[in-house]
Amino acid sequence: MTKLKHFLITLSLFLINLPLWAQAQQRFPKPEFETGYVQPPTTTPDPRALFLEYLDVFVLIAALAIVSWLALKKRSRSGIFWMSVFSLLYFGFYREGCICSIGAIQNVALAIADPTYVLPLSALLFFIIPLAVALFFGRTFCAGVCPLGAIQDLVAFRPIELPKWLQKVLGLIPYLYLALAILYVVTKSDFIICRYDPFVGIFRFDAEFQMLLLGGLFLLVGVFVARPYCRFFCPYGVLLGWMSTFSKKHLTITPSACIQCKLCANSCPFGAIEEPTPAGSNRKQDVKRFMVYLLFIPLWIGLGGLSGSMLHVPLSKMNKTVYLANELVENPELINDQEHIDVVTFMQSGKSMDELVIEAKQIQSQFYWGGWIMGAFMGLVIGLTLVKLSSHRSRQDYETDKTNCLSCGRCMDYCPVKVNDKMLIMSKK
Repeated sequence: MTKLKHFLITLSLFLINLPLWAQAQQRFPKPEFETGYVQPPTTTPDPRALFLEYLDVFVLIAALAIVSWLALKKRSRSGIFWMSVFSLLYFGFYREGCICSIGAIQNVALAIADPTYVLPLSALLFFIIPLAVALFFGRTFCAGVCPLGAIQDLVAFRPIELPKWLQKVLGLIPYLYLALAILYVVTKSDFIICRYDPFVGIFRFDAEFQMLLLGGLFLLVGVFVARPYCRFFCPYGVLLGWMSTFSKKHLTITPSACIQCKLCANSCPFGAIEEPTPAGSNRKQDVKRFMVYLLFIPLWIGLGGLSGSMLHVPLSKMNKTVYLANELVENPELINDQEHIDVVTFMQSGKSMDELVIEAKQIQSQFYWGGWIMGAFMGLVIGLTLVKLSSHRSRQDYETDKTNCLSCGRCMDYCPVKVNDKMLIMSKK
């Protein structure tokens, strides 16, 4: 109940302040940039030869196969670690963070929303293959293939475990990030996952100062809070977690009977070890609480959808057409500014101001309905999170949380029950 109480209090404060963010004029208000902040440009490497693209796919499949074997069969934490170093060097510094399974979310979403967009086969494969592997073997992609996870794993020198209720609240952010990324893609506004990737500037040794600072902050926090981006921001981690929940051959802490020494729980910096639950709980009260939260899910969906729709004006300002309309409506003199590249492009297009404003309003309408869907999705996530917190499954031993376990192998490395012990027990039978 204490964890649930902390979660509800934090969530209530978040929702109370949410409508305040939506207090914006409905008449294309001018964006304010008094801080001097300049939005970083989205950069992509030059196109590669088709052979080299397929080589990347081959390396991805090979790395996933090796890491899965190391985690499930070999049970080698050191092997997984060195594979993550290889992935960091290849997918990170050599391939400069592109192509990326995390960013491929946007390519797939755009292909679904826009039939004219030609989805690169390599992007589709990078999106699907890690999900397929997670469905059968767990999040081995996170363990030793993702370069973003690898660079954070290298700096986790003194990781501490955050309170469970705080992890649950922060764990809602990746769902919101995923919903926002898809919203901006389907409205053809931006690829925010690529634009705000905190580590791509480090991989390329070239980025705006604020992005290098963001990456440095993530690494600094990662010294004490293991893999902060993976756990509390990564949108692809949401999809991997869904797939991993149903995995049949997931990483196990011990190869035989658990002796309940608690070493695995103390070694996991991600809070992904579920402790044994007592059998003497109040089942009637648990069922009642479970049913109440289950019935409240439609309310959460409605509140979330309403909140998301209220935010459609500020969210739409990131669209270039809406931004340009804001600028020209508030500052008509800019129409003669020959140094403003967006204004020059607009003038060369032959469109009138009325057409620009109508187009901007249509885009804002897309954001309105997209905000409804995004908010309803977040309401569903919140409702299901509360349902999960109110339900209790009986466990006799320490087990991995399949959804949140990154298959890094730390727990099995600390477990005193080894494979040799299992073989000895079987030989005596």
